[in-house]
Amino acid sequence: MNFSFKGFVFLSGLFFLGLQGEAQIGVPSGLSGNVEIDAQTYKHDSLIGAPKVPEKINSNAFINLLYNNGPINAGLRYESYADVLQGYDPRYNGNGIMYRYIEFVKNELTVTAGSFYEQFGSGMILRGYFQPGLGVDNAFDGFRVKYRKNGITLKAFVARQREYWVNGPGIVRGIDAEVNINELIPAFANSKNIITLGSSFVSKYQAADDPVYNLPENVGAFAARMNIHREGFNFYSEYALKANDPSLENNFIYKNGQALYLTGGYSKKGFGFTVTAKRLDNMDFRSDRNGTLNDLNINYLPAISEQYTYRLATLYPYATQDLGEMGASAKMYYQFQPGTAIGGEYGTLLSLETSQVNSIQMNPVSSGLGYTSNFFEIGNTVYYSDVNIELSKKISKEFKLSLNYLYEQYNMAVVQGHPDTPMVYAHIGVLDMQYKFSSHKTLRMELQHLYTKEDRGNWAFALVEYYLPHGWSFNAFDQYNYGNPVPSLQLHYPSVGVAYVKNTSRIALGYGKQVAGLLCVGGVCRYVPASDGFSVSLTSSF
Repeated sequence: MNFSFKGFVFLSGLFFLGLQGEAQIGVPSGLSGNVEIDAQTYKHDSLIGAPKVPEKINSNAFINLLYNNGPINAGLRYESYADVLQGYDPRYNGNGIMYRYIEFVKNELTVTAGSFYEQFGSGMILRGYFQPGLGVDNAFDGFRVKYRKNGITLKAFVARQREYWVNGPGIVRGIDAEVNINELIPAFANSKNIITLGSSFVSKYQAADDPVYNLPENVGAFAARMNIHREGFNFYSEYALKANDPSLENNFIYKNGQALYLTGGYSKKGFGFTVTAKRLDNMDFRSDRNGTLNDLNINYLPAISEQYTYRLATLYPYATQDLGEMGASAKMYYQFQPGTAIGGEYGTLLSLETSQVNSIQMNPVSSGLGYTSNFFEIGNTVYYSDVNIELSKKISKEFKLSLNYLYEQYNMAVVQGHPDTPMVYAHIGVLDMQYKFSSHKTLRMELQHLYTKEDRGNWAFALVEYYLPHGWSFNAFDQYNYGNPVPSLQLHYPSVGVAYVKNTSRIALGYGKQVAGLLCVGGVCRYVPASDGFSVSLTSSF
């Protein structure tokens, strides 16, 4: 038995202990945590493009342990990738502890030594976070201080970032100040206008060792933000400016970066809307100038397009273009009240959403600046646009449904990096139905269809989920690419699964075929290869 398999068995044992409940396993006072294990078998399938995987069974697993005793907090995360699931970077392969910290809290002061995650504002110049589904962990490893009093919050840190099983070469330093005007100034304490102002500065240091380029070793970024809230209204704005940062991603150009993010809306019972606008220009920001994909990102650039969850709507997800994009989105919902012609007996919810993201206007220059760009001029290339209409209605006490229509325009050449591919125009329809037989028995069914003349043609999808008493549930679906222009690729992608939940623990087993494509959360993506095999997922917290 090799060490990797021992680690897998150890974590599995912790999960099954979690099924027994906290009282039975005797978790010490002040100790908490969670376990997560995902494993999958792989079968070679040349038709769907599933590759040969030598290990046959791969797994991602980790356990978080957290301890609190008065002013002292401590924690660690043990991780085991044996070997890492397909679609994740193989540099994760291995076992060990890369996340561990100790924290001291006294009154308004918090001091952290070790690993931590931090975000300034919306994250445009700084966000460290852990997203295991995307294989993203850019945790900071160093020293952080927080202080909060009378509506003023101050943060400062110096650290390196995690790069798989080592720390990256760059040093990141940051300071953030946020002021709640209503708490700071007594005269505004009872004001209906709640105003928060903030400002951040982040810099990175990396030694310049390139024989060709004269590279800046220190690169700074500044951001200012404002949030205003009054009853149902809310407005948030943030502007960021980054010094020239030649890197592999921007082809080593010496040009400053800029970003503007604006969002505002209104909501009350039965009605609400949100409008968002964003502009990015050369905002790739990493603690290693030679990093690519999701490696060592210091910042996070929020997406404005909707993150859809219906299976066929996820075939064309949008990935934020941090080197340059300009876009806007609008969302609105309205609840038709019960007793009206449209509302019927139980009411009807109508939701509308639209967004569009374009390139920014660029004028190439011969110097190392790369290009100039008018801040308010939109580029001619459409990267992504969508229109989404959803109608949700409760028909009876037992039965409810939703109808969804989605239109997408998707620039595959830009978003997925496949040159010479056409723009995709997709129409997607979804019927989502749920019938409750009793308080513990529910049947849910989805019917989806995607129509397009581009890419792989039309798709159909059907899903059935059945929830039973005592935590059991079953599901089955089929995704059918019946419109593929290549007849031999008009394939089915079936899947079946069963899950059991008890207290804070869940186990799920399944078998299925996976379509190759992008998996995106909030505009951050990873490529998921085609696969054919069994899977098991275990989660437990204590």
